[in-house]
Amino acid sequence: MTRRTLLLVALCSVCLSLMAPGAYSADPTSGIKIATFDVDATPPVGAMMAYNPVRRVDELTLRCRGIVLIGAGEPIVLCAIDWIGLYNEGHDAFRETLATAVGTTPQRVSVHCLHQHDAPACDFSAERLLVEAGHQNIGRYESAFARELLQRLSTAVKATIPTARPITHYGFGAAEVEGVASNRRILGPDGKVRVTRFTATADPAVRAEPVGTIDPVVSLLSFWDGDQPVACLTYYACHPQSYYRTGIPSPDFPGIARFIRGQELNETLHVHFNGAGGNIGAGKYNDGAHKNRLILATRLADGMQRAFENTTKAPLTASDVAWQTEPVSLPLAKYLDKDKLTEQVKNFNVNQNFGAPEELAFVQRTLSGRKIDLGCLSIGDVRVVHMPGELFIEYQLAAKAMRPDLKVMMAAYGDNGPGYIGTEISYTQGGYEVEPRSSLTAPEVETVLMNGMKKLLGAK
Repeated sequence: MTRRTLLLVALCSVCLSLMAPGAYSADPTSGIKIATFDVDATPPVGAMMAYNPVRRVDELTLRCRGIVLIGAGEPIVLCAIDWIGLYNEGHDAFRETLATAVGTTPQRVSVHCLHQHDAPACDFSAERLLVEAGHQNIGRYESAFARELLQRLSTAVKATIPTARPITHYGFGAAEVEGVASNRRILGPDGKVRVTRFTATADPAVRAEPVGTIDPVVSLLSFWDGDQPVACLTYYACHPQSYYRTGIPSPDFPGIARFIRGQELNETLHVHFNGAGGNIGAGKYNDGAHKNRLILATRLADGMQRAFENTTKAPLTASDVAWQTEPVSLPLAKYLDKDKLTEQVKNFNVNQNFGAPEELAFVQRTLSGRKIDLGCLSIGDVRVVHMPGELFIEYQLAAKAMRPDLKVMMAAYGDNGPGYIGTEISYTQGGYEVEPRSSLTAPEVETVLMNGMKKLLGAK
């Protein structure tokens, strides 16, 4: 081969690589663009949700929406869905679908659920295990609707890329939310959980207990094209239930709050993320009466509005944007037994809502060396930490304390395979959140996650 031929081959290789999906400029002086997407994620009548089949679809639908950040290397995708949880291979599939749609890698895609309970779940791993065990009727683990949604999501996201808008500024705002969040775990004099204040608490004496440890702040990250806000991303830590098991898909009070804000700024996409709300609920302010759904929604929407009004803007270029991940191995709870779980899957009862199928799936993945990605989005002086599971609020507060010089916020409920993730001391305190079949991780998980967050935030 001649020297001229070698040169032509090299030039062709360069051209092909620049034309390939995912080959995006990382010029730090270039501009940032954002594409937004919003897809209906409401299951049809007769489809199974986490607890009940759909009997009726009401005025508000479930949404799967997010943004694609373009211009800072390969695209970054942030997605939130009004489902109770994406587990194991189900979570993988959503990340992989979005990555393929925009030409990036799954490691640059973060997908989170808001954790509403009148909503579907998705775990392709658990579904596969049940099918392999010979079960035909697998109840809520049947994932046909999830696959149909993934197809629509892929098509919708691909279509948004040519419509991406230039972003000149980013904004950050925060405000305290009154009368929504309270800690669920009420301790007795012995330091053990005395009572759990669930998200609907009928007992007035339990509702009267102190608020406890929470993060009262709703944080807002916005992206602007001049004076026009293109997307507003809000973060607030609280279980999202007012009431449920109605057979009617509902985005519950966080979805209604998001809807209210969207009516005021109806040219702006509003995306809401649940923070580390594993041990946080609305139980102090909610006895389960249906009227409380709108009351809680209005209070959260008010906080979102004040966070928007408190926004400070700053110019944005590609050099201000970064994404990094930290893969971690979560330690398995000692009670988990692979052989026993395998036997339980063989004896599966279709009336089960949760249990052995997803537990065995998470155990198998962990034992095979499969890690879970922690993520961090950097936008100027803002850091958004992306975490798995039903994380305790202490992790969110710790992340903020690690970098008081930055504006730190958190999205949890990513891969929900591990279930609840408590702090080390919480496993000695007892309570619903850390009992077997609620949490699949061991107390050592705190050290793993704290170290991971320190690396992502560059904390000492």
